[in-house]
Amino acid sequence: MMGADVEPVLELTGIHKEFPGVKALNDAGLRLYPGEVHTLMGQNGAGKSTLIKVLTGVHPPERGSMLLDGQPIRPASTLEAQQLGISTVYQEVNLCPNLSVAENIFIGRYPRRFGMVDWKRMRDQAAYMLQQMQVDIDVTAPLSRYPLAIQQMVAISRALNVKARVLILDEPTSSLDEAEVQLLFSVLRKLRAQGIAILFVTHFLEQTYAISDRITVMRNGEREGEYLAGDLSRLALVNKMIGVAADAADPAAAATAATPAAAPDTAAAPAPLLEARGLARKGALAPLDIAIGKGELVGLCGLLGSGRTELARLLFGADKADGGTLRIAGRDGDSTFANPREAIAAGIGFCSEDRKHEGAILELSVRENLILAMQARSGLLRAIPFRRQQELADNYVQWLGIKTASIETAIGTLSGGNQQKVLLARWLATEPGLMILDEPTRGIDVRAKQEIMDYVAGLCRKGMSVLFISSELPEVLRYSDRMLVMRDRKAHGEYARGALDDGSVLQVIAGEAA
Repeated sequence: MMGADVEPVLELTGIHKEFPGVKALNDAGLRLYPGEVHTLMGQNGAGKSTLIKVLTGVHPPERGSMLLDGQPIRPASTLEAQQLGISTVYQEVNLCPNLSVAENIFIGRYPRRFGMVDWKRMRDQAAYMLQQMQVDIDVTAPLSRYPLAIQQMVAISRALNVKARVLILDEPTSSLDEAEVQLLFSVLRKLRAQGIAILFVTHFLEQTYAISDRITVMRNGEREGEYLAGDLSRLALVNKMIGVAADAADPAAAATAATPAAAPDTAAAPAPLLEARGLARKGALAPLDIAIGKGELVGLCGLLGSGRTELARLLFGADKADGGTLRIAGRDGDSTFANPREAIAAGIGFCSEDRKHEGAILELSVRENLILAMQARSGLLRAIPFRRQQELADNYVQWLGIKTASIETAIGTLSGGNQQKVLLARWLATEPGLMILDEPTRGIDVRAKQEIMDYVAGLCRKGMSVLFISSELPEVLRYSDRMLVMRDRKAHGEYARGALDDGSVLQVIAGEAA
């Protein structure tokens, strides 16, 4: 930890950045000290990625100052930022898997002798750099031979090969298992001891407190505050990320309320529609059990990166599980789904949180978007008659109150709330037994949120089961029959309706419940 007299190696103040219709950064700031791991925390949309892109020359800021060793800088590209000593390693390793480890470290700046590439010197230097990071591998082998954790080390070695003063790691652990995370952290501690300033971006609370010297919290494009990690409790961190006053949770009440609900009376419990045991995916979700009863609305609660979406995608077959079993009422066997088509055939619908990229096809009409899932279940050779498509679209536009000039209007011209209603109708048209809703009310107005959730609750009363994911904690508390709280890719308690309130749920999410 740096003393009080040490100046920051990098300081950003008053950073403003706007995109059409969006104020991404408003008076944002950041200070990085040599020989420290500084973690940047914030919910989705807080401005973390934009701030990093400004720092690394991807986006020019409208206003604000950036100082490196006290001198003004304004990188106009990532190359210019690297030349200044600011290197970034992204979540997705941006290297060439077909090239050797040594080539990846030195690509674009090969050592030369007599005008030719000095292959021996390159291999020796690459091996030495990795050994300094406690990685002993064959640097002549293709990068693709090694697991993601080793590829991350290679990416870090490449970043440090340009004499980096500042190393930015953007979500480097999102696809690593626990052992790989510990390997990365041992390397970061070594780099910290060498005086490098490290900016670590993550959503994981456990990792934040395992490696951080200092924490900056961002919210709504602004710097909420900068704190020494030892001075900031987990509950206070969660409160600051979400925007709740630190004293909003009553610890005494939470000690009673935040106790996992006892197992319900089996005579009264709804018959299980879905039952997963030990469901897991390396680097995404630790083994997890979940059961959803017929007509039950189960809420998934936790911060972004806690494993909520990862669980939903595994249940729907959008991602392949590495382990565990999945049993669906009326379906033979207990294997997980190989792909979404199997899940749809088993009566499961999935509204993704990424409405633009995994939901609505903006150029297609309301009618065309609405019948996509139903057509996928029928198969390409069994086209749904056009008149039937029109009938379905007209009915759901009326039932859900979708505001559109016509069912032939392009969905991209509709408001976010009406787009979400069309996507909900898409899956309702398949008459699913289970609907997975991942952030179904994100980015839409209050009235549309209320309409959608009230409609979903009504469907549950008629027998449809729902797995509901939302960052809006009051929504989860209000509508869920049961809640599963997740943190750092693991389940951390199951709670009956009324067992948690606005304060105690934050304590469970933070891992500080009594």
